[in-house]
Amino acid sequence: MSLLLKVFFAAVASTVISSLKLDYIESFFYDQRVQIKSALKLSSPKDTKSIVVLIDHDTVVKYKGFPNYVDHALFLQRLHALDPKFILYDFRSKDNELIDVEGTFADKIIFSEAVGKISHFYILTDELEMKGEAGKLQLNPPLEYVNRVPAPKTSDTILFAKDGISRRFMISYQDTVLLHPQVAGWYNKNIRDLTNIRGQFELYDSIQGYTQYTAPGTYPVYRFDDIIQGNVPPDIFKDKIVIVGTDTGKSSKEYVATPFSSEVTAMRSAEYHANVIQTLIDNDAVVRWPRWTNILLTCLISFLTVYTVFALRPGRGLIVLFLTLIGLASAVVLIFVFFNIWVDLAHPFLAIFICYYFFIPYRLIKENRLTWEYYQRNKLLKQVEELKTNFISMMSHDLKTPIARIQGMTEVITSDDQKLSLTQHEALDNIKTSSDDLLKFINSILQYGRIESQGLELNLQSKDINKLLTEVIKKHEFLAKLKKIKLNSNLDPLFPINVDPDLIKQVFSNLLENAIKYSREESTIYISSKELDNNVYIDFKDEGVGIPTVDLPNIFMKFFRSHDVKISTIKGSGLGLYLASYFAELHQGTITVTSEVGVGSCFTVKLPIN
Repeated sequence: MSLLLKVFFAAVASTVISSLKLDYIESFFYDQRVQIKSALKLSSPKDTKSIVVLIDHDTVVKYKGFPNYVDHALFLQRLHALDPKFILYDFRSKDNELIDVEGTFADKIIFSEAVGKISHFYILTDELEMKGEAGKLQLNPPLEYVNRVPAPKTSDTILFAKDGISRRFMISYQDTVLLHPQVAGWYNKNIRDLTNIRGQFELYDSIQGYTQYTAPGTYPVYRFDDIIQGNVPPDIFKDKIVIVGTDTGKSSKEYVATPFSSEVTAMRSAEYHANVIQTLIDNDAVVRWPRWTNILLTCLISFLTVYTVFALRPGRGLIVLFLTLIGLASAVVLIFVFFNIWVDLAHPFLAIFICYYFFIPYRLIKENRLTWEYYQRNKLLKQVEELKTNFISMMSHDLKTPIARIQGMTEVITSDDQKLSLTQHEALDNIKTSSDDLLKFINSILQYGRIESQGLELNLQSKDINKLLTEVIKKHEFLAKLKKIKLNSNLDPLFPINVDPDLIKQVFSNLLENAIKYSREESTIYISSKELDNNVYIDFKDEGVGIPTVDLPNIFMKFFRSHDVKISTIKGSGLGLYLASYFAELHQGTITVTSEVGVGSCFTVKLPIN
């Protein structure tokens, strides 16, 4: 598959994958990052501004029910004396009354008077005041003097999965600034300009952000009765934000599901508000990467997966993709932990799995087709090879018989020299030479056929190399005399070594015949043998035409003949040196050559002493 086609498939796959809604999966990955950051103690605020006061189950038991308006009035008096900056009541309301708070109208007046002495007292609600509905958030008399403001618990019911988990907070709604940024603005003047709030985004008629959560229990918690009894450290509430909530276990509205846990009692509602306000004070809301970066990352991951599938073997490809998953997940977590940036992970992960499981079958089908084609070609090649081998064997056998008859008849005729003229002698010599050349060529073809069919086996025997070499020299004396070439041998005494005598003699014969063939007339060929470093060395040195430097690396290749040789009158099959080198290698030996054009060549056979 071409690179362009891979890029195209990756682009199509990433486009399709990026368009999928993966809210539940992405929310899960986000929650894991929040938990990891909290576990590393990197999400805790440096200067906690909020303190949580709870009406818990023990308080209800002590007061024989939920504290009434008079109890709350006394509580507020004692709390106000501790000089907090804000007091926020996280109480729900029903029918314009505070839920679970009981008392007469006179009790409500006492409560209202206690509230009137506090500059910044607010009752939180999750209701939003719509445009044109002013006064909706007012309480019944005499509680209308109490500030009842919207500070909603924003769950992911629109932007992500509808799992009820609160990951976001509202900054403003229908151009109305909500309570959280108002309170935080007292401690961080920079965010009074809402455009300076980090990580904000628009959603319908609201401006929202992602809460920088800390684990439950991060903020100091005191009981309702601790305040009334004065069982609190001095000055701990000074200039602080006191959020009064409930933890009775009677209603799910007392709690908020957070990224730490989806359980009902995961985090108290009062703690949630403390997290939101602290996020704004620190101006450290989570920033989510824009959608186009998610598409780009998905595209890159898709291309990497497609490339890996086609470029690597399945095993290595799986390792690479697994490491990619680990690396991508680690990078995304580190970016979130240290920079508070949210990079989508669901779409890139899905891209890896979809691209892998989509293109792996395609690759397997392609490879199976190629394997089948290779099998068919190999089968055909085997058939052709068998036909070739049979043909060579048959033709060689059928040709050797008439050639032997020609040689025999030539010898019979030449034995009667007196009846032959000079011209007839020359003709007979040409017939003999041609038949000898043809026979040598046929023998080379037969040996090559045996090699190609892998039917050649060594018949090792302990032999004197010098003796074998002498036999070869005597056999080629007549051929050398025709060119008036002198064969000069200098053989050192050698110990017998294990060789296949027929093959080794063939090596010597091919090299000596080659030397005679390319030597000048009336020149000398030097043949020598010696033992050195546990090896036997046999040299064939001629005074011939030499071998061009460009041809030296190729002379032992089958059917190779030099360009200079091709245009000359010297004939050959191109198999002699190839067979000699092959037979030497079968004996764990080598043949090397040095040559100079116009001076001559030297072939050296190296055989190990077993």
